[in-house]
Amino acid sequence: MTELGGARESTMSGSKLGISARDMAQIAVFAALLAALGLPGAITVGFSGVPITLQTLGVMLAGAILGARKGTAAVVVFIALTLIGLPLLSGGRTGLTALAGPSAGYLIGWIPAAFVIGLLTARILPKYSVVLGLLINILGGIVVVYVFGTIGLLLRTDLSMWAAISTNFAFVPGDLIKVVIATVVAKSVHRAYPGLMAR
Repeated sequence: MTELGGARESTMSGSKLGISARDMAQIAVFAALLAALGLPGAITVGFSGVPITLQTLGVMLAGAILGARKGTAAVVVFIALTLIGLPLLSGGRTGLTALAGPSAGYLIGWIPAAFVIGLLTARILPKYSVVLGLLINILGGIVVVYVFGTIGLLLRTDLSMWAAISTNFAFVPGDLIKVVIATVVAKSVHRAYPGLMAR
């Protein structure tokens, strides 16, 4: 099969799934962004062994800019790459390593987080409200991730319910900064490219 034939077949496959070449490019870019945000490394705080990373910022941006479908797809693609052994998570970890440890719930929580952010963001467009954007990113990027992360801690560690919940407190200041950054960036992007996310 020629390269032209292979590219044509790939495009046709994407069309059958309702994903255009432009959509696939955007999904790939945000999956790459998630990987890039893992390069600075991670800081492990407390006794839970769960690291603080910049990659949750990428999850927020994926949902807030691409929407529920494409944003979630970008996160799924990234996680799939880590599950096949690529060390793309902060600290050079793979998805299998993360799922075997206390951060399993947080990693899984990235998927519904991107979906919730994307779904709710689409509802406030075409005029992106900073206040609503902040609330949406807090709900998806913090609350949803923390819920899944807490469940993961309860399943993967011997922590009590309160200890698992209180583990999240160390992440709140940094995550609030990420929320602000994601909201400001999303507002700028949607103002410049108003048709980027399908309502």
